[in-house]
Amino acid sequence: MTTLTLDRVRLHIPDTHRSPRKRPARLADALDFWMFAGAAANVAMQFAHQGVAAGVLESKVESGALMVHPWKRLRTTSAYLAVAVLGTDEDKLAMREAVNVAHRQVKSGPDSKVKYNAFDRDLQMYVAAAIYVGFEDTHQLLCGKMTPEELEVFYQGSDTFGTTLQVHPDMWPPTRADFDRYWLRACEQVVCDDEFRAYIDDLLHLRMIHWSTRLLFGSLLQFLTAGFLPPHFRDQMAIDWSEADQRRFEHLFLFVGFVNRFIPRFIRFAGTHAMIRDVRRRIRTQKALI
Repeated sequence: MTTLTLDRVRLHIPDTHRSPRKRPARLADALDFWMFAGAAANVAMQFAHQGVAAGVLESKVESGALMVHPWKRLRTTSAYLAVAVLGTDEDKLAMREAVNVAHRQVKSGPDSKVKYNAFDRDLQMYVAAAIYVGFEDTHQLLCGKMTPEELEVFYQGSDTFGTTLQVHPDMWPPTRADFDRYWLRACEQVVCDDEFRAYIDDLLHLRMIHWSTRLLFGSLLQFLTAGFLPPHFRDQMAIDWSEADQRRFEHLFLFVGFVNRFIPRFIRFAGTHAMIRDVRRRIRTQKALI
């Protein structure tokens, strides 16, 4: 097997000149609404690990299944991200307990091809790491490539993606360089079979949403989803992507990043703040979080 390198498991971030940052970016700065442009790709990355893929394909928990209830899954995932980054300790505890209820039903059976358990901390660590990769890559595409020192500042506190699940704080790589080493090892478990490629094909072609929405936004969302996948993931999922596609993708986000600077911050972050308010309302009224 070919040895994986960082350029195979991370997006290429063009070294394009952008305006100097007033301060180093923090994790919360990535909660811009453009973060959701890569949401489907990030879900595919999370699911692509052999253990996670088995749990997704065999899961009997229909209430949270992406292909059955896509909008509910989008809401609950958005709520999780908002809580992980902006939530109080009480918010995170409530979210962890809600996730645990669903995860108790996700475990391998005697006929499973791969042994898995949704409470496996190693699998949860991989999912949390994939989420962080999505945050960092999207923010850099929008705001420009960060220096190693800026990346280190951005990385601090990212363990919240894992500890809001069951990941122990000691499991999270302490530095950004340590994270790179972890991610390279973890991506060795990204090996997709034909059954999973069929599942991803449904995701890429938005077959879980109404045909009218696919007609309006399908081509753009398919392009964004393929573009937000690192090369190794595209190869495993048998997704075609040319150098011309890569140039169009990078030019799109150069334009989007420029326009984004003129959109008031309160508009760009309104969705996330509305989500955290909804979570707290659900906690207060004892309604289900997921």
